[in-house]
Amino acid sequence: MNTEHGVMNTVALYFCKDKMKGGGCLNTQLYLDNIVSMFKEELRDNLSGIYLHGSLAMGCFNPHRSDIDFIVVVKESLTSENKKRIAKMTLMMNDKMPNEKGLEFSVILEMYLMPFVYPTPCEFHYSDFHKERYRSDENYLWGGYEDSDLASQLVVAYHRGIPLYGRPLNELYQPIERQYFLASILHDIEGASQDIFKHTMYLTLNLCRVLFFLKEGDISSKKEGGEWGAHSLPNPYRDLVMQCLEEYTGNAGKSEFDNQILSSFAEYMLHEINRLRL
Repeated sequence: MNTEHGVMNTVALYFCKDKMKGGGCLNTQLYLDNIVSMFKEELRDNLSGIYLHGSLAMGCFNPHRSDIDFIVVVKESLTSENKKRIAKMTLMMNDKMPNEKGLEFSVILEMYLMPFVYPTPCEFHYSDFHKERYRSDENYLWGGYEDSDLASQLVVAYHRGIPLYGRPLNELYQPIERQYFLASILHDIEGASQDIFKHTMYLTLNLCRVLFFLKEGDISSKKEGGEWGAHSLPNPYRDLVMQCLEEYTGNAGKSEFDNQILSSFAEYMLHEINRLRL
C-alpha cells in the first residue's frame, strides 16, 4: 500500500463522521491531496516534505473551530514569485474549505532542522489571521522572521504527525531537544494570568497540556491536555476545565466564568509549571 494515501484514507474515514453545514461531511483526503498537489506543482524538486500536525493529526479536529495545520519543508529559499503564487493558490483553496478557519501552515528550510535552530526561521506563513491581507495586497508576504512556536509544532509533527509528502520526520532528523520544546510551549502561555479572562478556553486547555507534559512527559493536544486536567487537577478547577472541553469539542456554547476562579486557576497552574520546569 502507498503510505501517503493509506494515511490520508485513515484521516478521511475518521473525519467523515463530522457533519458540516448543509449535512455534508469533511472529505479530508480530498483537501489533503489538493494541498500536496499545489506544493508539488509549485516547488517541484525544492519540496522536501509536508507534515500534518495539530488537531487533525491527533484525532480531535472540530470543523467549526479548528484549522488544518501543516509544515512544509523545502531545500532552498523560496523566491518572491513562489510566495506570491502560493498565497494566491492558497486563497483559492481556502475559499472552498468546509472548515471555518481553513488552512494554517509555515514553510521552513531543511537546513534549520539539521541541526535544529531555535527560534526557527520561517520562510513563509499563511493563516486565517493573514487571509484578508493576502487577499487585498498581492505584494504582502509574511515570512522572514524567527518563530518560537515552530519548535512545538515540529515536535508534534515528529512524534504524532502525519507525513503527507516525503519521508517521516523521524526517519530524516534527530528529535528536537526537550529544552526547545519546553521553551516553545512556555512561550505560548506567556501572559496567561492576564489573558485568561479574554481567551479562557484556549489558555485553560493549553495550561493543562503544558502541565501534563511536565508531569507525565506526554505530547498532547488541547483536548487530551484538558481531559487529563479534568481528572488530575484539584477539585475546584475540574469544572472549569470540563466546561472548556465541552466548548472546544462543540458540545456546548461559550461559558461565562467568575473572574476569581479564572485568576486562581491561572495562578495555580503557573506556579506548578514554574516549579516543575526547572
